[in-house]
Amino acid sequence: MHALVYTETQKIEYREEKNPTEKQGESILKIQASGICGSDMHAYHGKDDRRIPPLILGHEVSGIIQNGKFKDKTVVLNPLISCEKCDYCKNKREHLCPERTMIGMSRPIKREGGLAELVSVPEKNIYEVPKALDTKEAALAEPAAVALHAVILAEQTLKKSLAESKVLVQGAGAIGLLCGLILSKDKNCKNIFLSDPNKKRLDECSKYLDAKFVNPTDKSIKENDFDLVMDSVGLEVSRQQAIHVVSPGGSIVHIGLTQPSGTFNFRKLTIQEITLIGTYCYTNNDFKNTLNLLTNKKLGSLEWIEYRELKKGAEAFKEIHDGTCVAPKIILIP
Repeated sequence: MHALVYTETQKIEYREEKNPTEKQGESILKIQASGICGSDMHAYHGKDDRRIPPLILGHEVSGIIQNGKFKDKTVVLNPLISCEKCDYCKNKREHLCPERTMIGMSRPIKREGGLAELVSVPEKNIYEVPKALDTKEAALAEPAAVALHAVILAEQTLKKSLAESKVLVQGAGAIGLLCGLILSKDKNCKNIFLSDPNKKRLDECSKYLDAKFVNPTDKSIKENDFDLVMDSVGLEVSRQQAIHVVSPGGSIVHIGLTQPSGTFNFRKLTIQEITLIGTYCYTNNDFKNTLNLLTNKKLGSLEWIEYRELKKGAEAFKEIHDGTCVAPKIILIP
């Protein structure tokens, strides 16, 4: 098969790789669509010790199963693989399983990912794609589940409804846009700000989301002014802004993984009873609910997705790295 292989920092090669072999309890998927995730970009930048080259990246995957009990079914993969035995798994918090792994990752177990023509995955991680959902769009289920889980966590901590809240979403990539769409279209939030330094990307997002679109330095982003801040960027500077602009008693949901540390105003966090939540993935239930959202077109048009050929994937990685990519999400087609 052909695959995109992460070979060293800022280097992706499209080359021939061995086909996955059949394993007990697993099925092989012929991939029809595979998205590039922010965590794939972290690996590309050499900043993810869980993804060690050489490795086929990618975990946002849909296609047709080639063998096993789902043979010939059109499916989407939940890439998070948990043990199903620990307390977290038994209490439906499998996303926190200490043995958790996923496709497209080297640790704790190496599993080749979905930026390829074929991938092997446990049958328990396979979900049939509803007939009303386009197979290529189904690959968006994984990042949409991340956003849905983040919004649910925010909803659980706020003292007033999301519909009444003023919200700042930092970052106009796929996770930021999806958070905005879920807030707007599923939670009826009418006062959303979406910030990003890339004006072209903001302009693209403005076609699909009812919000105010601003540069992170815009004067309309004021101190103590937002009930909720959702940081899909994860930079020290975005965290500093989040704590500066969140209102007393408000919440910050931290989703981004760009920088692992840095200075932060914990004094304000403490004195003003700010809730700070970190979140990275989602539960199996979130994944199922996301499929329903996508199937029922609850998030509106998905024309903000850009589809490209897998063999041109290295160019896509470079454009995302350079900041010249306008589309919030690129999905590669083998």
